[in-house]
Amino acid sequence: MRNNRILLSGAAFAATLLAACQSTKPTASAKQPVLMTLGNQEVPASEFAYVYRKNNSSAPTAGSRESVQEYLDLYTNFKLKVLEAEQRGLDTTQAFKRELEGYKQQLAQPYLTEKSVTDQLVREAYEHMQKEVNASHILVRITPEADPKDTLAAYQRIAALRQRVTSGEDFEKVAREASEDPSARENGGRLGYFTALQMVYPFEAVAYKTPAGQVSQPVRTRFGYHIIKVNDVRAAQGEIKVAHLMVRATPGMPKADSVTVKKKVDELYSRLRKGENWEKLVAQFSEDAGSASSGGELPPFGTGRMIPSFEEAAFRLQKSGDLSAPVQTPYGWHIIRLIEKQSVPTFEQMEAGLKQRVARDSRSELNRTAFLKRIRTENSFTEVPAVREALLAQADTSLTKGTFKSDAFLSKTAAAQPAKGKKGNALLPTAPLFTIGAKPYTIKEFLAFAEQRQQPRAGATPQHALQLLYDQYVDQSLQDYERANLETKYEDYRMLVKEYRDGILLFQLMDEKVWSKAIEDTVGLKQYFAANQAKYQWEPRVQATLISAATPELRDQATAFFRKPSAKNLAEVSMPTDQGIPATVAFNAKSATLTAAGTSALESLANQMLTDTTLSVTATAYAKTNAAIPLAAQRAAQVRTYLTGKGVPAKRVLPGQQLGGKEANTAAGATSVFLRGYTRNPAIIEQRLNRSNPLAVQIQQRAFPKGDNKVVDGVAQQPGTYNVQQDGRYYAVVVDKVLPAGPKSLNEARGQATSDYQNYLEQEWIKELRTKYPVKVNEAEVNKLVTK
Repeated sequence: MRNNRILLSGAAFAATLLAACQSTKPTASAKQPVLMTLGNQEVPASEFAYVYRKNNSSAPTAGSRESVQEYLDLYTNFKLKVLEAEQRGLDTTQAFKRELEGYKQQLAQPYLTEKSVTDQLVREAYEHMQKEVNASHILVRITPEADPKDTLAAYQRIAALRQRVTSGEDFEKVAREASEDPSARENGGRLGYFTALQMVYPFEAVAYKTPAGQVSQPVRTRFGYHIIKVNDVRAAQGEIKVAHLMVRATPGMPKADSVTVKKKVDELYSRLRKGENWEKLVAQFSEDAGSASSGGELPPFGTGRMIPSFEEAAFRLQKSGDLSAPVQTPYGWHIIRLIEKQSVPTFEQMEAGLKQRVARDSRSELNRTAFLKRIRTENSFTEVPAVREALLAQADTSLTKGTFKSDAFLSKTAAAQPAKGKKGNALLPTAPLFTIGAKPYTIKEFLAFAEQRQQPRAGATPQHALQLLYDQYVDQSLQDYERANLETKYEDYRMLVKEYRDGILLFQLMDEKVWSKAIEDTVGLKQYFAANQAKYQWEPRVQATLISAATPELRDQATAFFRKPSAKNLAEVSMPTDQGIPATVAFNAKSATLTAAGTSALESLANQMLTDTTLSVTATAYAKTNAAIPLAAQRAAQVRTYLTGKGVPAKRVLPGQQLGGKEANTAAGATSVFLRGYTRNPAIIEQRLNRSNPLAVQIQQRAFPKGDNKVVDGVAQQPGTYNVQQDGRYYAVVVDKVLPAGPKSLNEARGQATSDYQNYLEQEWIKELRTKYPVKVNEAEVNKLVTK
């Protein structure tokens, strides 16, 4: 897998440079001064001047010789890489063309809109956000493309319903009886409070214009016709700033784990209610890594921007410092602390976000309409009404059934035309319906579009069905024409496309020559690492176990588990466990040979112990009589020998403490060896000690470099056990050994070594490119940028 951190660092550099690498469009009247040549390719001076000023104008060193030269070196390396990609034909592949086309579609979007209309809609949305409207509605459904006669019928029905409610009938009663919104049967058309961008725009616009207590005129949305009764208008709640302490819990997690998580969050809530320090508990126990280091603080938010359960609990808090009881969301359990409540942010603070939301909202249709109107004029859209009307007159029912075929339609219309020399307008396939610029759009092209976009339209007339398709074709043709001409119409768009083009080429080649190569070239990486071993060294460290406990007693209890084990104290310094441990291993009754089942059980146990190095076992065999003791001891020894023969260290396979006892009276006792498991796994020990209090004990076991942990740093860096009290917790540091300074292995330093190897590969590659494409710089042009 690619090292993401390394890859992103390279990509981030490329993006920074690419953001600047735009070229100005050369004029046809005069040759531009040349900044430098790369091999035979000339680079215009204006291109470098543009990118340098764009990226350095605000820097304190801008215009200095050092600044210009440093950027020129970076720019030259960039241009060499792009040139190499072009020479290798990477810009001719289908994959490259598809990717670039995708970016061009995205980059075109800002040019296919009306900025002035967007600005007006954004400002209006902000004004609406100052209030929240409580409203009810009645709906009569009608589709956006319904036939005019059906549209008229729907309007007459909604007008009649409005007459009923304005004449005194109860609005909710009429909504339950007649509204075609299914929820109205239950809620009487009530929608509750809403604010801007939470309803479709035509509905929102009318709701905000209707005074409280009144009923609006009919308003049409994509759902149909509505009448709206405004019940109340109130000031917006604004935004709220809170902090939270989170304990993760995922939907569907095992019940036992869910119970443990709930106990933990309840214990934290109890401690906070008793006055324990919020920041300390968040830092120690919150599992939201993004906020734990900053006291759990979250960015301000308003209605509709958080999980509902979280949002509702947050807005119920009244005073700064108030705490919510634990609140569950799909992410886990949260305790919320109010920092402050804020009014609606200023327009300047919200403008960027509002623009994005407006672009996705139904009010964007107003923008699209204004855009289409503008480009009709700019691109000289000219219609041929006679051809359009003649074509619409030939529409048939295949258009309403969704079975329209353009070839059959053309054959039919040709047969219906007057004979040659007679009066009439022949609907020839090549006859233009309209022109955009100098480009004609013919009947044949439109009918092909209609065949592809048609859909059944029950109840519509054929002429209306064809008119809808014609309107779609006009709009689509206008947009496509504008998009196809953006690079000649807008210089900044052309340069932006060039940025992305060069960026794709650079990324492909950098990945091949540097990023992926550094990861896949294991031999080269090893050689580089060996040659630069001095760069990859450990500082002195200690291998230690760090125990954090709520009380001195718990600390001492946990510390006991990390004393050196032996056969005599194993049960005292290890946690008993039966997880994966067979209770008995069976032998044949009259011999010291394992049964097949016994062998299988030991094989499985050996594999488990080789994987989990914290696991130890004792093997005990019982005898009914003194005469049977040798055989019993032999069986126990055979179990130990089997496990050690599989590679389990002998110090982790220990004999039991006795021969004889109540187990010997069982049927199995005469032919079995009894096993007991003990673990020194910190995670299991921590879990067991935290059964009654989820915050009782935390255990870490690893190598601690200097500066990694302040508690470990504060004790002697020598083997031993050290007790420390700090920040209300009781710590034990069990230092097992001191790890001296010394070289890291490649596995230990792989991330940094791979990053360094990538840098090395890139520098070597640039040397090759400078040899392949000799660089000649026109210093006179460079000097023009030196102003300091």
